[in-house]
Formats: sequence, structure tokens, C-alpha cells
Amino acid sequence: MNVKVFKNRFNKCIKLDHKLSKFSWFGVGGNAEILFIPENEKSLIFFLKNKPHEYKVLAIGAGSNLLIRDKGINGIVLVTKKLKNISIDNNGVISAQAGATDAEVARFARDCERTGLEFLLGIPGTIGGGIKMNSGAFGSEFKDILIDVTAINLSGEFRVFSVKELEMQYRKIGISNEWIFCKARFKSTSDNKQNIEAKMKQILHLRKTAQPTGVKTGGSTFKNPIGHKAWKLIDQAGCRGLKVGDAMISDKHCNFIINLKNSSAQQIEELGEKVQSKVFQTSGIRLSWEIQRVGIK
Repeated sequence: MNVKVFKNRFNKCIKLDHKLSKFSWFGVGGNAEILFIPENEKSLIFFLKNKPHEYKVLAIGAGSNLLIRDKGINGIVLVTKKLKNISIDNNGVISAQAGATDAEVARFARDCERTGLEFLLGIPGTIGGGIKMNSGAFGSEFKDILIDVTAINLSGEFRVFSVKELEMQYRKIGISNEWIFCKARFKSTSDNKQNIEAKMKQILHLRKTAQPTGVKTGGSTFKNPIGHKAWKLIDQAGCRGLKVGDAMISDKHCNFIINLKNSSAQQIEELGEKVQSKVFQTSGIRLSWEIQRVGIK
């Protein structure tokens, strides 16, 4: 199907050859062949059921743990930012759509005097991305609070996955990429707002103290190898402050890459590969990317 015909068949939610840099915390990246931002879940379902089969779909949340390459992305980029409803039932189960930010869900739980979700405040992403990565911070991970997630495939068919079925491990899950997360349910327990607020203030303080804030970055660059801390291996390899163009290893936290001003995605990726090489030379350990690198290299 011709791309313009495809666009005309749908609504204003679709844009062609659209720049993606503003959808990434790094502020880099080429264009999406087709960009789709659904207004609601109904719009998403209709789109997936009617889109041509030949187009692949990549879902993007906050873009906080994402490197979009300079030559852009072929196919459809689905941005979930408008799918952000959050609610709670009589049993204290909190439901959130995939595009709700982790911080929004943490604050919602606080306002409802429910505890256990405070650590989400330390993860700069969305619920959908957090489940896909089994993201974690300050000793907790998504798998610790998740009950189940409702997902939709590229044919518009729904399925509910339990935590066990997701096979959640360190920064990865076991189901295929054909499933796009729509909404999730989380367990919580009762506590007073003052106690919850105190926990959240501590998390914000720790994050501000330990990690670079107010800069263009992508969160933790590499996964922690078993028995090691990635930042320490990077520091020991002499990479603190290392640069490739405008991409730099943070002086504050060695496992963060910063776009100082006008870095390209290629420079960020080259810097990461340089760090991998130096760490392997000094420790014999091959670091694995935690940041998701997508698009045409």
C-alpha cells in the first residue's frame, strides 16, 4: 500500500517522515517513516486491525532509555504518550495505561495512600517501557509489584500476561516483540501519606546526588554484569569524562552518557562501543547495552 494512501485512510494521528529527536531524552535521531500517536486505546485497536501487514511497529514511551539512530526508523513508530490513564480499585490494585510515566504512577499511589511503588519515582520512563525492560531502581524492580499486563498484538488481538508468563529477568522479559503493552495492574499496601512522602523524598535525593540530572542523557547505558557494577568497571578502565564529539561519559556517574550539545546518535553509539572495548581490555568483561538502540545505522 502507498504510504500516502495509508495516511489518508486514517486520521490526524499519523505523520509521515517525522523527526524523532524530540521523542528521545538524548535529543537525537532521524525520522520515522510513519509516526502514529493514538488518542486512546480504541484508536490504537482500530489502527492495528487495519494497518497493512507489511509494516513493522516499534512502540516508544518516554524515550528515556532509547537511542534512535541518525538514519531513522522504517515502518511505524507508535508513541504511547497519550495513553496515560491511572485508576485504583477497592482492593488497592492500581491500574495504569502503558503511556503513563513511572513517576505519575508513584505519585498517584501516594495520593491514594498506597505504598510499594515509591521506587518508580527513580525510573525516568513509562509503564510500558518499564515492563518491557523489567526496569528497577533502589533495590526494587517492576516484577516485584506487577500483577499482570494486558497486551495487544499487531493483528489487534488482546492477551493478558501474568508476571510468571512474562518471564521477567534482569532488564529483560521472555515474550516476543509482537506484543504491545496497553495497561498493567500493580499490587500495593496501605500506608499514610507522610511515610510515603518521606520515602519518595529520599529517592529523589539519592537520584539527584548520584546521577546526572537536567541534561540530555539516556539513563544507565550498560547492564551490570553478574557480581559487578558497570559504573565501577567503566571508571577503572579510565573512561570517566571520555568523549566522542559532543557525547561524553558523565563525570558524576560513569554509566551515563551525556549529549553535551549537538551530539549525533552515531557519536553516542561510538562512545559506548569505545567504553565496551576499554572495559574488556582492563577486566575481560564484555558490557551489554541496557539502552535500546533502534533504527538504521
